[in-house]
Amino acid sequence: MYKLRMFNMKWQLLNYFLISSLLTVSSIFIVLEYYSRELASWEFRMWFLIAILAVCLTVGYIATKRWQRKVDELHVAMLELSKGNFSSRVELEPVEPFMYLYDAFNKMAASVEERVQLLQKLGEAEAIRDQELTENAVMEERRRLARDLHDTVSQELFAIHMSASSLPKILERNPDAAGTVMDQLIQMSHHAQKQMRGLISQLRPIELNDRSLQEALEKWFPEYCRNHELQGQLDVSLRDPISEAIEHQFFLIIQEGLANVVKHASAKGVRLAIYEREHQYVLQLQDDGQGFERKDISSASHGLSTMRERAQKLGGDVEIDSKLGSGTRVRVRIPRFTGQTGIVTKEREGEGHE
Repeated sequence: MYKLRMFNMKWQLLNYFLISSLLTVSSIFIVLEYYSRELASWEFRMWFLIAILAVCLTVGYIATKRWQRKVDELHVAMLELSKGNFSSRVELEPVEPFMYLYDAFNKMAASVEERVQLLQKLGEAEAIRDQELTENAVMEERRRLARDLHDTVSQELFAIHMSASSLPKILERNPDAAGTVMDQLIQMSHHAQKQMRGLISQLRPIELNDRSLQEALEKWFPEYCRNHELQGQLDVSLRDPISEAIEHQFFLIIQEGLANVVKHASAKGVRLAIYEREHQYVLQLQDDGQGFERKDISSASHGLSTMRERAQKLGGDVEIDSKLGSGTRVRVRIPRFTGQTGIVTKEREGEGHE
């Protein structure tokens, strides 16, 4: 079929060439046969050559104009397709050497239009699904906050209320014991305030769009530690920029990990380190709290499983080391591909962060 099409196109070109050749040969024959005497004049020869040249140019112009028009039609259709007009088609003529090109273009345009429509439908479905996931995430976060409020602040406030309610009777019956109750009230109110600050800090939005992960942590981490009376140490060592997805997941993991430290660890200090190796990004969060047994890791906190799920979304994993009385260390490893930044980095020397 391809040879037949090319054969038709070549024959059409040969036809134009044959017409031009016949006209030229016929003109020369006529001149030699009937105007042989006039050939002695240079003026006659000059006008004869001009006439032959004009005839050949006319035939060539007609041929190229017709072919140029066909090429222009295809070009215009391609421009329309590139501008997003996927319904653009080229009209086919029954006898046309360009017909196979037009037919191939029309089929390609129809295929592109069909695929774009499919992608649009998939995009709409994904947008709806993302909206549903977001709504589910919001509902889950509301449940978590309600649970945290009930387990922490609500119980503290109830204990304060009970102690404050019993204070008048204690003053009436045993004034000396009132001082102890007052100290308990002050301690419980301070603890409740600390718990409330923690919940508020979790709700406060942290923008990463206009800043890097390191810049956000340098502002947020000290404030978080100060609000929760922790001695914080931050060490971020990243030579190359990392993707927004990894930054976002790292930040959520850090928030979850620090929330666990505040709720369960009873720690005085915490150290956060983020660094890179040749094939890994590493996040390490270590506290000096009370720790827990390895067998209780799965049930120690819902946040630990959440951190593991976030890391696994990026192809990474979470390692948790903890002992009673020796604190807890959470280490997150995310694969690092040099193609993400376009720069091949050398392997970090030593294990100074380990």
